[in-house]
Amino acid sequence: MRLVIVSPCYNEEMLIAESSVKLNSVIDNLIAKGKVSSDSIILFVNDGSTDHTWDEIVKAHLLSSRVCGLNIATNVGHQSAIMAGMMTSRNIADAIITIDSDLQDDINAIERMIDKFHDGANVVYGVKNDRTIDPWYKRKMASLFYNVQKLLGVKTIKNHADFRLLSRHALDTLASYPERNVFLRGLIPLMGYDIVMVDDVLSPRTNGESKFTVNKQIHLAIDGITSFTTKPLEHIFVWGVVMMAIAFLMLIYVTVSLVMGHVIAGWASLMLSVWFIGAILTMGVGLIGIYIGKMYLEIKQRPMYRISKSIGLQLDEEDNNDVV
Repeated sequence: MRLVIVSPCYNEEMLIAESSVKLNSVIDNLIAKGKVSSDSIILFVNDGSTDHTWDEIVKAHLLSSRVCGLNIATNVGHQSAIMAGMMTSRNIADAIITIDSDLQDDINAIERMIDKFHDGANVVYGVKNDRTIDPWYKRKMASLFYNVQKLLGVKTIKNHADFRLLSRHALDTLASYPERNVFLRGLIPLMGYDIVMVDDVLSPRTNGESKFTVNKQIHLAIDGITSFTTKPLEHIFVWGVVMMAIAFLMLIYVTVSLVMGHVIAGWASLMLSVWFIGAILTMGVGLIGIYIGKMYLEIKQRPMYRISKSIGLQLDEEDNNDVV
């Protein structure tokens, strides 16, 4: 079977050479064991980096023809970069494994993924069994993220990010999903394939710093929730009913107090009520705006990405015109 390892990267010039050597070693080992074919490749997807990441990918290709590269014209985000790599190479692969270029995910798990594939699995998830090397805030945010998604009915695999194997069959199924607001952690489980997992032991980064900032984590969490469930809108309606009930009780209280001649200070409770109700309304309007914004982006049907150049791959016209 021909394996393609897709590795998205953004401003990772310090990591490309090391990642190339390690992934080449993994493929050499799999070839020696007869688990993958000798024409398997490594595909680095440069997500519009502003440093010399693309130059490093070119150097890695010159050292090993197995290393290929896609250069996206502008930064489109982690999820779209992964889609670019998968959709561009799906016609030449029997299976694709996606792994971030920092290789914090366990490259030793790649062989176990291949074994599961040979056993008939179409999708294999790498699931983090220990997150102690992650910063405290990141662990807490991840836990909150998965719990909120579960509460809202979004089907995801807990402690799974984007380290996974997809068969050609699964890739073809994924290609039939037309949305542009991509959240692969929710979209792939939605396809309905059996859940097959391998342990993913995280390793510390050897160079540089993570580009996955808190701001990006928050945006990813919002995308994950608003792309797969309308329950937040239902919760807003429930809050509206609760607030109407409270307002009705306050009306009775104020009316009775006036009739009985009680002195009502009023200012603090009035201001608190105004601010609280204002906050609820603002959050509700903002949330509805997010959903409308997503519909706006989907209706325009803009390409998810544009590949400006590639190395080591023969792209057809459709791939180069960004059709996903």
